[in-house]
Amino acid sequence: MAQTARIQMIDREQPVAAGASFYRIGGIAAWLQLIITLTLIAVTFVVGGKPTTAGEYFAVYHDQPLIGLLRDDFSSLIVVGLYLGLIPALYLALRRVDETVVTFAALFSLIVVGLMFATHTGFSMMYLSDRYAAASTAAERAGLLAAGEAVLASDIWNSTGGYMSGILLQGAGVLFSLVMLRSDDFGKLTAWAGLLANGIDLLQHVLHPFTPALSATILYFAGPFYLLWFPLMGRDLLRLARRQKAALSR
Repeated sequence: MAQTARIQMIDREQPVAAGASFYRIGGIAAWLQLIITLTLIAVTFVVGGKPTTAGEYFAVYHDQPLIGLLRDDFSSLIVVGLYLGLIPALYLALRRVDETVVTFAALFSLIVVGLMFATHTGFSMMYLSDRYAAASTAAERAGLLAAGEAVLASDIWNSTGGYMSGILLQGAGVLFSLVMLRSDDFGKLTAWAGLLANGIDLLQHVLHPFTPALSATILYFAGPFYLLWFPLMGRDLLRLARRQKAALSR
Protein backbone atom coordinates (compact mmCIF):
# COMPACT_ATOMS: atom_id res chain seq x y z
CA MET A 1 0.00 0.00 0.00
CA ALA A 2 2.83 2.42 0.90
CA GLN A 3 4.56 1.67 -2.40
CA THR A 4 1.31 2.29 -4.30
CA ALA A 5 0.79 5.59 -2.51
CA ARG A 6 4.33 6.72 -3.39
CA ILE A 7 3.78 5.83 -7.06
CA GLN A 8 0.51 7.76 -7.12
CA MET A 9 2.19 10.77 -5.51
CA ILE A 10 5.02 10.70 -8.10
CA ASP A 11 2.43 10.46 -10.90
CA ARG A 12 0.75 13.59 -9.56
CA GLU A 13 4.04 15.47 -9.06
CA GLN A 14 5.42 14.86 -12.55
CA PRO A 15 2.80 17.01 -14.39
CA VAL A 16 3.20 19.74 -11.77
CA ALA A 17 6.99 19.78 -12.22
CA ALA A 18 6.62 19.78 -16.01
CA GLY A 19 4.11 22.64 -15.78
CA ALA A 20 6.52 24.70 -13.68
CA SER A 21 9.25 24.19 -16.28
CA PHE A 22 6.96 25.22 -19.14
CA TYR A 23 5.84 28.32 -17.24
CA ARG A 24 9.44 29.28 -16.50
CA ILE A 25 10.46 28.86 -20.14
CA GLY A 26 7.43 30.85 -21.27
CA GLY A 27 8.13 33.64 -18.80
CA ILE A 28 11.75 33.91 -19.91
CA ALA A 29 10.68 33.87 -23.57
CA ALA A 30 8.26 36.76 -22.96
CA TRP A 31 10.97 38.85 -21.28
CA LEU A 32 13.37 38.06 -24.15
CA GLN A 33 10.71 39.22 -26.61
CA LEU A 34 10.63 42.57 -24.81
CA ILE A 35 14.42 42.89 -24.78
CA ILE A 36 14.81 42.00 -28.46
CA THR A 37 11.95 44.29 -29.47
CA LEU A 38 13.60 47.20 -27.66
CA THR A 39 16.91 46.26 -29.30
CA LEU A 40 15.22 46.25 -32.71
CA ILE A 41 13.83 49.74 -32.09
CA ALA A 42 17.27 51.01 -31.05
CA VAL A 43 18.96 49.35 -34.06
CA THR A 44 16.45 50.94 -36.42
CA PHE A 45 17.31 54.40 -35.08
CA VAL A 46 21.06 53.74 -35.28
CA VAL A 47 21.53 51.87 -38.60
CA GLY A 48 18.26 52.65 -40.40
CA GLY A 49 15.13 50.79 -41.36
CA LYS A 50 14.49 48.18 -43.99
CA PRO A 51 15.85 48.86 -47.49
CA THR A 52 13.12 49.31 -50.07
CA THR A 53 14.68 47.91 -53.25
CA ALA A 54 16.77 44.91 -54.21
CA GLY A 55 19.65 47.20 -55.14
CA GLU A 56 19.67 48.73 -51.65
CA TYR A 57 19.59 45.27 -50.08
CA PHE A 58 22.52 44.12 -52.24
CA ALA A 59 24.59 47.16 -51.27
CA VAL A 60 23.95 46.71 -47.54
CA TYR A 61 24.52 42.95 -47.53
CA HIS A 62 27.71 43.23 -49.59
CA ASP A 63 29.25 45.96 -47.45
CA GLN A 64 28.02 44.86 -43.99
CA PRO A 65 26.22 41.48 -43.86
CA LEU A 66 25.43 41.73 -40.14
CA ILE A 67 23.94 45.22 -40.55
CA GLY A 68 21.99 43.85 -43.51
CA LEU A 69 20.42 41.14 -41.34
CA LEU A 70 19.58 43.68 -38.66
CA ARG A 71 17.95 46.03 -41.16
CA ASP A 72 16.16 43.06 -42.76
CA ASP A 73 14.16 42.47 -39.56
CA PHE A 74 16.07 39.34 -38.54
CA SER A 75 15.41 40.43 -34.95
CA SER A 76 11.66 40.23 -35.66
CA LEU A 77 12.18 36.63 -36.74
CA ILE A 78 13.77 35.91 -33.36
CA VAL A 79 10.83 37.57 -31.56
CA VAL A 80 8.42 35.36 -33.49
CA GLY A 81 10.59 32.28 -32.85
CA LEU A 82 10.37 32.88 -29.11
CA TYR A 83 6.65 32.11 -29.36
CA LEU A 84 7.81 28.48 -29.46
CA GLY A 85 8.69 28.90 -25.78
CA LEU A 86 5.74 31.10 -24.90
CA ILE A 87 2.83 29.30 -26.58
CA PRO A 88 3.10 25.95 -24.67
CA ALA A 89 3.11 27.89 -21.38
CA LEU A 90 0.05 29.93 -22.36
CA TYR A 91 -1.74 26.78 -23.51
CA LEU A 92 -1.07 24.98 -20.20
CA ALA A 93 -2.10 27.99 -18.14
CA LEU A 94 -5.29 28.78 -20.05
CA ARG A 95 -6.64 25.43 -21.21
CA ARG A 96 -8.61 24.99 -17.99
CA VAL A 97 -10.51 28.17 -18.83
CA ASP A 98 -11.31 27.44 -22.49
CA GLU A 99 -9.40 24.57 -24.04
CA THR A 100 -11.02 24.88 -27.48
CA VAL A 101 -10.13 28.54 -27.96
CA VAL A 102 -6.56 28.23 -26.67
CA THR A 103 -5.98 25.13 -28.80
CA PHE A 104 -6.88 27.07 -31.95
CA ALA A 105 -4.79 30.04 -30.78
CA ALA A 106 -1.79 27.80 -30.15
CA LEU A 107 -2.14 26.10 -33.55
CA PHE A 108 -2.44 29.46 -35.33
CA SER A 109 0.72 30.69 -33.59
CA LEU A 110 2.76 27.58 -34.41
CA ILE A 111 1.70 27.74 -38.07
CA VAL A 112 2.87 31.35 -38.21
CA VAL A 113 6.30 30.53 -36.76
CA GLY A 114 6.85 28.01 -39.55
CA LEU A 115 5.63 30.42 -42.24
CA MET A 116 7.76 33.27 -40.96
CA PHE A 117 10.88 31.13 -40.85
CA ALA A 118 10.19 29.89 -44.38
CA THR A 119 9.59 33.32 -45.93
CA HIS A 120 12.32 35.46 -44.37
CA THR A 121 14.58 36.73 -47.16
CA GLY A 122 17.80 37.45 -45.27
CA PHE A 123 20.06 34.66 -46.49
CA SER A 124 18.54 34.66 -49.98
CA MET A 125 19.34 38.35 -50.38
CA MET A 126 22.82 37.81 -48.94
CA TYR A 127 23.47 35.12 -51.57
CA LEU A 128 22.14 37.29 -54.40
CA SER A 129 24.18 40.27 -53.22
CA ASP A 130 27.37 38.23 -53.53
CA ARG A 131 26.36 37.13 -57.02
CA TYR A 132 25.54 40.74 -57.95
CA ALA A 133 28.93 41.98 -56.74
CA ALA A 134 30.66 39.32 -58.83
CA ALA A 135 28.54 39.93 -61.98
CA SER A 136 30.58 41.10 -64.97
CA THR A 137 27.85 42.29 -67.34
CA ALA A 138 24.93 44.68 -67.15
CA ALA A 139 22.54 41.94 -68.30
CA GLU A 140 23.70 39.66 -65.50
CA ARG A 141 23.24 42.42 -62.91
CA ALA A 142 19.79 43.24 -64.28
CA GLY A 143 18.78 39.59 -63.99
CA LEU A 144 20.00 39.44 -60.38
CA LEU A 145 18.12 42.63 -59.51
CA ALA A 146 14.97 41.10 -60.96
CA ALA A 147 15.58 37.96 -58.89
CA GLY A 148 16.02 40.14 -55.80
CA GLU A 149 12.74 41.94 -56.42
CA ALA A 150 11.02 38.56 -56.79
CA VAL A 151 12.46 37.45 -53.45
CA LEU A 152 11.19 40.65 -51.80
CA ALA A 153 7.73 40.11 -53.28
CA SER A 154 7.61 36.72 -51.51
CA ASP A 155 8.98 37.82 -48.14
CA ILE A 156 7.22 37.97 -44.78
CA TRP A 157 5.90 41.49 -45.40
CA ASN A 158 4.76 41.36 -49.01
CA SER A 159 3.60 37.81 -49.77
CA THR A 160 0.16 36.30 -49.29
CA GLY A 161 1.68 33.88 -46.79
CA GLY A 162 3.14 36.79 -44.85
CA TYR A 163 -0.18 38.61 -44.90
CA MET A 164 -2.05 35.58 -43.57
CA SER A 165 0.69 34.98 -40.99
CA GLY A 166 0.03 38.40 -39.49
CA ILE A 167 -3.70 37.77 -39.33
CA LEU A 168 -3.21 34.38 -37.68
CA LEU A 169 -0.60 35.58 -35.18
CA GLN A 170 -2.45 38.72 -34.10
CA GLY A 171 -5.73 36.79 -34.13
CA ALA A 172 -4.17 34.20 -31.83
CA GLY A 173 -2.98 36.99 -29.53
CA VAL A 174 -6.52 38.36 -29.34
CA LEU A 175 -7.88 34.89 -28.51
CA PHE A 176 -5.28 34.28 -25.79
CA SER A 177 -5.99 37.70 -24.29
CA LEU A 178 -9.75 37.15 -24.25
CA VAL A 179 -9.25 33.90 -22.33
CA MET A 180 -6.80 35.67 -19.97
CA LEU A 181 -9.63 38.01 -18.98
CA ARG A 182 -11.43 35.00 -17.50
CA SER A 183 -8.35 33.49 -15.85
CA ASP A 184 -7.25 34.02 -12.25
CA ASP A 185 -3.63 33.29 -13.22
CA PHE A 186 -3.18 36.43 -15.32
CA GLY A 187 -3.69 40.03 -14.33
CA LYS A 188 -6.42 42.06 -15.99
CA LEU A 189 -3.81 44.54 -17.16
CA THR A 190 -1.98 41.70 -18.91
CA ALA A 191 -5.14 40.68 -20.74
CA TRP A 192 -6.09 44.22 -21.76
CA ALA A 193 -2.56 45.02 -22.92
CA GLY A 194 -2.66 41.88 -25.09
CA LEU A 195 -6.08 42.76 -26.48
CA LEU A 196 -5.04 46.28 -27.42
CA ALA A 197 -1.62 45.30 -28.80
CA ASN A 198 -2.87 42.41 -30.92
CA GLY A 199 -6.24 43.97 -31.77
CA ILE A 200 -4.76 47.22 -33.09
CA ASP A 201 -1.99 45.31 -34.87
CA LEU A 202 -4.57 43.01 -36.46
CA LEU A 203 -6.53 46.01 -37.71
CA GLN A 204 -3.49 47.64 -39.29
CA HIS A 205 -2.41 44.34 -40.81
CA VAL A 206 -5.77 43.81 -42.50
CA LEU A 207 -5.70 47.38 -43.85
CA HIS A 208 -2.05 47.46 -44.93
CA PRO A 209 -2.42 46.26 -48.57
CA PHE A 210 -5.17 48.79 -49.21
CA THR A 211 -4.16 51.85 -47.14
CA PRO A 212 -0.46 51.49 -46.21
CA ALA A 213 -0.13 55.07 -44.93
CA LEU A 214 -3.06 54.69 -42.53
CA SER A 215 -1.82 51.25 -41.53
CA ALA A 216 1.62 52.64 -40.60
CA THR A 217 -0.03 55.27 -38.40
CA ILE A 218 -2.20 52.70 -36.63
CA LEU A 219 0.85 50.51 -35.94
CA TYR A 220 2.37 53.24 -33.78
CA PHE A 221 -0.53 52.82 -31.36
CA ALA A 222 -0.05 49.04 -31.09
CA GLY A 223 3.68 49.20 -30.31
CA PRO A 224 3.52 50.57 -26.74
CA PHE A 225 0.99 47.92 -25.74
CA TYR A 226 3.34 45.15 -26.91
CA LEU A 227 6.05 46.68 -24.73
CA LEU A 228 3.61 46.33 -21.83
CA TRP A 229 2.17 42.92 -22.76
CA PHE A 230 5.46 41.02 -23.00
CA PRO A 231 6.78 41.84 -19.50
CA LEU A 232 3.37 41.38 -17.90
CA MET A 233 3.08 37.91 -19.44
CA GLY A 234 6.62 37.17 -18.29
CA ARG A 235 5.74 38.26 -14.77
CA ASP A 236 2.53 36.20 -14.63
CA LEU A 237 4.13 33.05 -16.07
CA LEU A 238 7.15 33.19 -13.75
CA ARG A 239 4.75 33.68 -10.83
CA LEU A 240 2.87 30.58 -11.98
CA ALA A 241 6.16 28.66 -12.14
CA ARG A 242 6.98 29.65 -8.54
CA ARG A 243 3.49 28.65 -7.43
CA GLN A 244 3.82 25.25 -9.09
CA LYS A 245 7.25 24.74 -7.52
CA ALA A 246 5.89 25.66 -4.08
CA ALA A 247 3.03 23.17 -4.53
CA LEU A 248 5.56 20.48 -5.43
CA SER A 249 7.63 21.08 -2.29
CA ARG A 250 4.69 20.67 0.09
